[in-house]
Amino acid sequence: MKKFTKGFFVVAVFGGLFAAGFCWRDLQQGRFPSARTVTTFMGIDSGGNALSIGQQFQQTFNKISGEYVRATDSKKIKYSAISGMMASLGDPHTTFLEPTIAKEFDIETSARFFGIGARLMPDPLGVKIANVFTNGPADRAGMKASDTVTAINGQVMAGKTPDEIADKIRGPKGTVVNMQLLRPGVPNPINIRVVRDQIITPTVESKILPDKDYGYLSVSQFSAPTAKQFVTEVQKLEQMGIKGLVIDLRGNPGGLLNTASDMLALFAADKVVVSMKERTRTTYERTASGQVRKWNYPIVCLMNEDSASASEIFAGCLRDYGIAQLVGDHSYGKASVQNVLPLRDTASVKITIARYFLPTTPDIGRKVDEDGQYISGGLAPDFPVKIDPNSDFVFGDLVKDPQLKKAVEVLKSKQ
Repeated sequence: MKKFTKGFFVVAVFGGLFAAGFCWRDLQQGRFPSARTVTTFMGIDSGGNALSIGQQFQQTFNKISGEYVRATDSKKIKYSAISGMMASLGDPHTTFLEPTIAKEFDIETSARFFGIGARLMPDPLGVKIANVFTNGPADRAGMKASDTVTAINGQVMAGKTPDEIADKIRGPKGTVVNMQLLRPGVPNPINIRVVRDQIITPTVESKILPDKDYGYLSVSQFSAPTAKQFVTEVQKLEQMGIKGLVIDLRGNPGGLLNTASDMLALFAADKVVVSMKERTRTTYERTASGQVRKWNYPIVCLMNEDSASASEIFAGCLRDYGIAQLVGDHSYGKASVQNVLPLRDTASVKITIARYFLPTTPDIGRKVDEDGQYISGGLAPDFPVKIDPNSDFVFGDLVKDPQLKKAVEVLKSKQ
């Protein structure tokens, strides 16, 4: 009884203070709060009827817009309200995407946009070209990796972020972007004209490792074109006579479930990929039949704590079905499925609709402490290899990448 009394007292005091704040304008002017003010605070309309949530929101929005001490941005208020609703669920994967972010998310998952076809890295003078997509507009125009873009259409790029510069490089198909470049070994700036075209971002890249017996595939995300790119790169490696394959999923944040399912169909027909427990039912994602190809060599998957979502599903299923072993560090442990729903003004919301479970691996859901630090979850590797943060580490370098080195050792042990 004491707890109830104490709690009631706190609520009463808090409610009184809140009501006083709500009615402050009336009190400040030396009059009792109007009936309209009191009923508004209580969520009641002038007819004595309880207001709906939508009506209360609209009423509050109108109060802020009409009476706040400074002019307000109605769109910012609306977006903040939606973000607050999402945050109240306590789920970091259920989020509101403002129009610009929603557009970027759509580009990432489709891996299609109009531009020049190059990856960018920060540089004090503008952006440095990390690599140029084969047969893309930049490649055809003669751009090279390590070029630095210093000006676009006559505007100096020094001090701008890669995202700001990327926005200036992208544009409608067939339009022209003029760029000034600095190239190592060339004394004077180079002016180059590139005709924009549709770009399909490479999400799978391959190479033969130094001993030429083993292939290496890096999968950066699971977007719409990834499955087709995966097959193309595997075929390139097989033509070189590989005896084993490393699939690098480190840093892969995931992407589309159906893409992971399409890729898994290359290994196993009509198998459960995940079971998805929704609010009122359980559904299953299965691989298609008739897509399985021959894999006449062992396979190892590399992963780390930044491997999440579809990359965990892909790696976890390969292990559950005895097709591959996992090397590296534990994965993220996302274990949930989101649906992206568009809103009228090109914004969108990403909402968790289910928790997923792998065919045989127990729940991989991530658990953290009150400070957000990792406790458990994710896929545990068959061969754990930690990266020393103080080491001279280079991703994909057989000498400077101990996780890749271990992966090759595992492949050799299976010969």
